[in-house]
Amino acid sequence: MLHILFLFPFLFSSSHASVQDFCVASLTMPDTPAGFPCKSPKLVTVDDFVFSGLGMAGNTTNIIKAAVTPAFVGQFPGLNGLGFSAARLDLAPAGVVPMHTHPGASELLFVVRGKILAGFISSANDVYVKSLKRGDIMVFPQGLLHFQVNAGGSTAIAVVSFSSANPGLQILDFALFANNLPSPLVEKTTFLDDAQVKKLKAVLGGTG
Repeated sequence: MLHILFLFPFLFSSSHASVQDFCVASLTMPDTPAGFPCKSPKLVTVDDFVFSGLGMAGNTTNIIKAAVTPAFVGQFPGLNGLGFSAARLDLAPAGVVPMHTHPGASELLFVVRGKILAGFISSANDVYVKSLKRGDIMVFPQGLLHFQVNAGGSTAIAVVSFSSANPGLQILDFALFANNLPSPLVEKTTFLDDAQVKKLKAVLGGTG
């Protein structure tokens, strides 16, 4: 024992600096590029490290017949600073998650129920598409356009993980047609005609 004390005196010293085990998000403070500020450890409880929201199906009665239930830092403060997060994906029959990207994270999708046709497009415009069944996993590299489509006749469910506590999301269709970007600019940059652009803006709630 004396030999160990001689070699590692810092292990038994009350004066050495302690390791910060976690940084539970203080959601009352603004988010920053480095994450949320830490809640005082005196205010942290076990509930900060538990999230039960993925056990309930999302509402798929919408235009894409899909629901994503996030367990990101905003819903799950214990994730702050840990570099990962999760979500639940529910896809009703004919449901689809349109082309989208996660600017801040890579994604891993695990199929729990049903069949999902999924794929992504590389920066070289190569397409990688696969029909996934229960138990299959597929990864989508950070920032690349990707999608998921229900490929069966019943509701499909997947659990998704991300390499960031706050992966971000931009859906291509909504970015083009659900805002006030003037139609002539959309037409110029997408090669769609005026009637097509106005139809899509009407469907997705865009103006201009």
